[in-house]
Amino acid sequence: MMAYAERPQIGISSCLLGQKVRYDGTAKRNRWLVDQFGEFVDYRPICPEMAIGLGTPRPPIRLVGTPDNVRVLGVEDPSVDVTGALEDFALNTAGQLGDISGYVFMSKSPSCGMERVKLYAENGHATKKGVGAYARVLMEGLPNLPCEEEGRLNDPMLRENFVNRVFTYRRWQTLRARGLDAKALIDFHARHKYMLMTHSQAAYQRLGRLLSHLKGVDLNRIADAYEAELMTALKRRVGRKRHVNALQHIQGYLKDRIDGDDKKELTESIEAYRREEVPLVVPMKLLRHYFRRYPDHYIDQQWYLDPYPESLGLRNGI
Repeated sequence: MMAYAERPQIGISSCLLGQKVRYDGTAKRNRWLVDQFGEFVDYRPICPEMAIGLGTPRPPIRLVGTPDNVRVLGVEDPSVDVTGALEDFALNTAGQLGDISGYVFMSKSPSCGMERVKLYAENGHATKKGVGAYARVLMEGLPNLPCEEEGRLNDPMLRENFVNRVFTYRRWQTLRARGLDAKALIDFHARHKYMLMTHSQAAYQRLGRLLSHLKGVDLNRIADAYEAELMTALKRRVGRKRHVNALQHIQGYLKDRIDGDDKKELTESIEAYRREEVPLVVPMKLLRHYFRRYPDHYIDQQWYLDPYPESLGLRNGI
């Protein structure tokens, strides 16, 4: 089991933790976020509508305009315009959240929705082309921050992807907080090799080239570029083919250590995953079993095999 960095701090829409801050005085407590993910992270709840003084219960608001010109107006009284207040609060909040490692927004909200929020034209017709005013400005201010909506986290692949990004970003933040040096940057890259390769081999290669000439350069500038490329790459979904490729590469480190029957068992496990007969956790557990018996220092350091707490069970569903 890998030694994880300190508990990630996660920004979150307050209603998802059970706080009754919605416009109608209700909450939207999310069981997985509170009862499971909450065992391993610390939440920083924020309700931008309450923060700008709207209170609860309150008259509802909605997005009005076009994708290029959006206002947040009152549903019952369109003269109520809270666009500037929400945007200003987001700008101020982004400047205070440099230590968080992820954010979970409430979907469909005119303040917090990440995507597909109802956007009303002047004639009253609505399309799902809006982004919540607070979420939009916050994500622009923190472009590398792992962000998701609670609704999208019902998708096992998106849930695993988000949690992986959160824990990787927390490791990166810890590295930068300790102070940069060339060795630490190269070690971080090496330990994330197979993880990065599953998301994008091209990104892994570009990041390697970025770190290939570190003597006499501004390491903070290099680290900024590395962080942006890293977090962009990790957003990409990973299909079975890429996982199979990584599993087979890692299996190669056992070729001279396990006997024919064990090789056959491991190969069949990977092939069963390829055929969608078993989830990713099955070949992963078998690989970890063999590496406990036949340790390899390089593979032991790879975060791909153990990127976040196993008890979250995220690889059971992909």
